[in-house]
This record gives sequence, C-alpha cells and structure tokens, in this order.
Amino acid sequence: MTSQQYYYGTGRRKTAIARVRVYNTPGGSTVNGKPIDEVFTVGAWLRQAVSPLGATSLTDKVTIVAKTHGGGSHGQAGAFAHGLARALVVMDENLRKPLRDAGLMTRDSRMKESKKYGLKKARKAPQYTKR
Repeated sequence: MTSQQYYYGTGRRKTAIARVRVYNTPGGSTVNGKPIDEVFTVGAWLRQAVSPLGATSLTDKVTIVAKTHGGGSHGQAGAFAHGLARALVVMDENLRKPLRDAGLMTRDSRMKESKKYGLKKARKAPQYTKR
C-alpha cells in the first residue's frame, strides 16, 4: 500500500489521536495492523467509526489504513471517524457538505476536567465533618 496515492486525515477525540490514510481502491479497513472489527469490538464503536463512509456512500469503494493511540476504545473510534471524514474531504471536496450535515467534520472538544487542589477530583470535595 505504500507506493499508491493516498489521502491523509488526523482525527482527535478526548485524548485519542487517529492518523488515517484513505486509498481510492476497493479494499478493507485496518487499524493498527488489525481488521477494524477486531479493534472496535462493540457494535456502537464500529458504527461510529465507519459512519463517514455511510454518510458518503463509499462503504466498499475505499481502503482505509489507520493508526490510533491514546485514550480508550470509545475515544479512538471517535478519533478514527473524525480523521476518516477529514481524509475523505481531502480526497473529494464535494463530500464536505454531507459530512458536515452528519456532524462528522467538527472535533468533539469535550475533555476530562482537570483536578483542583484541595479536592479529591475535579469537583468532588473531601467529606465534611461537623464535629
């Protein structure tokens, strides 16, 4: 796959990052060297990850090679979908509108809130004792 023309997109979600390459030839999808259904074992994660293909009806027309790291499986699925949407737009600019309408071009900016000093977590305070 290295000698062919590919289109690149980077996706992020929480602390997960996905580097996605899309080849304009029919084939499968691999993530970190494994088939996509082995990496995203929960059906909801798999549906979220391949949702850009459904929105653009390119399900069996492209080959996807991705590398993900950081975060958990759910965050990696979101990062994969974001990176795939960006790579598809680089491949064909006409796909931007359907991907934007499906909400796949916007990075989900929700992150874990940082811990504050004097507290146990971001907002959880130590137990109050009256006496």
